[in-house]
Amino acid sequence: MIRDIIRMGDPRLLRQAPPVTDFDSAQLHALVADMFETMDAARGVGLAAPQIAVDLQLMVFGFERSARYPDAPPVPRTALANVEIEPLSDDLEDGWEGCLSIPGLRAVIPRYRHIRYSGVLPDGTPLQRDAEGFHARVVQHEHDHLIGRLYPSRIRDFDRFGFEDVLSYDL
Repeated sequence: MIRDIIRMGDPRLLRQAPPVTDFDSAQLHALVADMFETMDAARGVGLAAPQIAVDLQLMVFGFERSARYPDAPPVPRTALANVEIEPLSDDLEDGWEGCLSIPGLRAVIPRYRHIRYSGVLPDGTPLQRDAEGFHARVVQHEHDHLIGRLYPSRIRDFDRFGFEDVLSYDL
């Protein structure tokens, strides 16, 4: 089922979500299916549970090809709860980001280029992965939603923030 995506200004996007505690349940698997369906319908590359007004540390992400990010390499489709991120270097990389909760706007955001992330799959299996580039960016963006943070709070240069149909995307 496609869920409504709440938008910036809704206070539910600014809360730290509690961890998932009930794994391998019919409810959790149904929620994950709804999240993937919602993300795909919105042509997104990631979605966090707080974006559909579900107060849980749960995210989905991944794609083979993205119309929004045509130059991005594939990212494995993943549903992950209780995510933790560890930067593997201090190297930051600027990149354009948008958000399904902030439709029509984009900005250049610095993110760690290389990270290790860990969490729990919906069936209760632990997962740990190293990621770099766009994959790392997507995970960090979705993780921000789990801690009540939206990408505009990370903007360093407001000359590179605006409506996607007006912006020049030169970095």
